[in-house]
Amino acid sequence: MAHRPVGAGSSVAFTSGTATTSTAFSVQSNVIRIVAVGGGAHVSVGATPSATRSDYYVSSGTAETLALTKASNRVAGVTTGTRTIINAPEGTQVPFGVGDYVTLTGSTYHDFTHQKVISVDTSSGVNGYFQVRMTVDYDSSGILTAFNNPDATIISSNKVSVFGAGTGTLYYQQVQISGQA
Repeated sequence: MAHRPVGAGSSVAFTSGTATTSTAFSVQSNVIRIVAVGGGAHVSVGATPSATRSDYYVSSGTAETLALTKASNRVAGVTTGTRTIINAPEGTQVPFGVGDYVTLTGSTYHDFTHQKVISVDTSSGVNGYFQVRMTVDYDSSGILTAFNNPDATIISSNKVSVFGAGTGTLYYQQVQISGQA
């Protein structure tokens, strides 16, 4: 089985009996590889994880792979305000649901990291949006520059939370897997 790294790997230090959460990362693969070094750890991966003793356990010195759900789309427009409205290109729809967390990249002024989706417009009719518009809980009201960037992307984002069963470091890296186990 071969692993192809996707994006940059990172790590989270942990201590026994304490939950520690990483910074957000954009989900670019459907698999994350995790390795606990120095002690065992319980691991949770998601939008707002807080690992406990009941979460997935990784023994010290072992590597495990966990599934991720990736989703992304181009951004056709941004409406700024106390809540930010994101439009997907015509003929597509936003692949996110209420409660998901997203990151917008590739725009000079409108980028943001790990913000919560608070609504997806499913209205139909002449002036309906048919799921091409979503509202994100991000205050962009201070941005006065109009959005004009065809390379901007909205992508799902997650964090890794570790509850230490010992003291150590959890290393994680998104990967693509090829071959058989």
